[in-house]
Amino acid sequence: MAERNSTRSTVHYANDTVWECVIPYITESRERDAVSLVCKRWYQIDSITRKHITMALCYTAKPEQLSRRFPHLESLKLKGKPRAAMFNLIPEDWGGYVTPWVMEIANSFSKLKALHFRRMIVRDMDLELLAKYRGKVLQVLKLDKCSGFSTDGLLHICRSCRNLRTLIMEESSIIEKDGEWVHELAENNTVLENLNFYMTDLLQVRAEDLELIARNCKSLASMKISECEITNLLGFFKAAAVLEEFGGGTFNDQPEPVAENGGYNEQLGKYVGVVFPPRLSQLGLTYLGKHEMPILFPITARLRKLDLLYALLDTAAHCLLLEKCPNLEILETRNVVGDRGLEVLGQYCKRLKRLRIERGADDPGMEDEEGAVTHRGLIDLAKGCIELEYMAVYVSDITNEALENVGTYLKNLCDFRLVLLDKEERITDLPLDNGVRALLRGCHNLRRFALYVRAGGLTDVGLSYIGQYSPNVRWMLLGYVGESDRGLLEFSKGCPSLQKLEVRGCFFSERALALAALQLKSLRYLWVQGYRASATGRDLLAMARPFWNIELIPSRLVGGEDHPHPAHILAYYSLAGQRTDFPDTVRPLEPTYLLAE
Repeated sequence: MAERNSTRSTVHYANDTVWECVIPYITESRERDAVSLVCKRWYQIDSITRKHITMALCYTAKPEQLSRRFPHLESLKLKGKPRAAMFNLIPEDWGGYVTPWVMEIANSFSKLKALHFRRMIVRDMDLELLAKYRGKVLQVLKLDKCSGFSTDGLLHICRSCRNLRTLIMEESSIIEKDGEWVHELAENNTVLENLNFYMTDLLQVRAEDLELIARNCKSLASMKISECEITNLLGFFKAAAVLEEFGGGTFNDQPEPVAENGGYNEQLGKYVGVVFPPRLSQLGLTYLGKHEMPILFPITARLRKLDLLYALLDTAAHCLLLEKCPNLEILETRNVVGDRGLEVLGQYCKRLKRLRIERGADDPGMEDEEGAVTHRGLIDLAKGCIELEYMAVYVSDITNEALENVGTYLKNLCDFRLVLLDKEERITDLPLDNGVRALLRGCHNLRRFALYVRAGGLTDVGLSYIGQYSPNVRWMLLGYVGESDRGLLEFSKGCPSLQKLEVRGCFFSERALALAALQLKSLRYLWVQGYRASATGRDLLAMARPFWNIELIPSRLVGGEDHPHPAHILAYYSLAGQRTDFPDTVRPLEPTYLLAE
């Protein structure tokens, strides 16, 4: 018997050893979560071997809970304010403070090398604390759409974090005091690969410091900056021999196009014209006009990514440029690209995988007459760019046929987002029920889906189709869809994988929203703006359950607008219990008998 028990123990130990070797190679988060639920031992193996965690909302757990659960993390991504904050829909003081997390990071997580904060409030003292306690090991710091800090905080990071390979602050709101942080980075760092302060107000950065970074950091592959005269960056482009991506810059002086191997004038003793580095394949030049566009022609054949969101190009210029980019995989632009531009994409850019088309200026005088994207352009795009995986587009007109073509031809699509602009009064083909059903049935790989239309754009039947034919969708945004509570409840019978749901302008009742939240079995996060409120707000408590927090943001006036923004509901799972840093603009519902502390 003793021998049998010894053999059984040996086999059990051997099995543990096998799983200790296998589980670390499981990197997909949902698969890891499933593994950790198999047994206590697998839970422990997952705990000590997990290297990366993404928290979709920083209030879903306390910092000390995460450090106890995963003590050996090497990479952490935290998201703060709801995504609606990017559109000024959430009060600025809603929350999302990074300080308690930074304090825990300073005291725990000894192996942490990469930090990504998104839509969070970061103070200078937070950056100083990171520099002091993690400066020697930190390799990646991303302050993505964050606010609350200044260049003084960046100075601490750039002085102490000498192994920093990635520093990203894109679209962050930063108080600029001087440009010394860039000089410190240039002096202290030799391993930097990615520097990004694109779309910030950092204007005191010197071109000489950027050139010094390029000279000292031989592996610099990506540089995205704010406003800096392009003709002052000629030395930077020359020094950045392995640069693959560049974004930003401005055109106050007229640049001269030159051949790829030209640019140096021996008589003047300096570089003239613009010569891009030989490996550059991802480009986004701010305020690029049609007069400056020829500087791109020598490299268009090798461009894989092109950002024209802040370019000053009309429809014809878009067409001229895009037909010279046969290897383009990623395009970001505004709807001034027009149907003609999408037709050109379908003809010449067969390798396109990601397309983002934002809305242009609201002033009609600022847009080209042809600058409108409609169902005609989408049909040409779907038939021509069949490798598309991501498409986000603002359209002026849409038909069921266009959506059917997307479902027929774009079999690789995993992220689809469509917003119907309200400029055009007459839309030729509403509702879009049949088109949405065809799109969802055809795009089997869809994981993210957004449909923002207008009243009458999608009936209750169409809303039920979304629930029925979205088996793998994890994130969804719905705007002005459905007709009644019945449509929402039919929708909520499906979507078995849906984790995050955002709803705007649908005016469902509180009770219907609460019942839908209960029926969506995978739902972890719900944000609603615009709904039919009950007299007391108590109808929302129908969705109360353990670990489920409910917050209300009352209707409010924003800026100089005449009409108040509708009220919000924010509900989410949290192991931390109810948060304590509520501003005056937020009111928590408190079914305290159900909340975990």
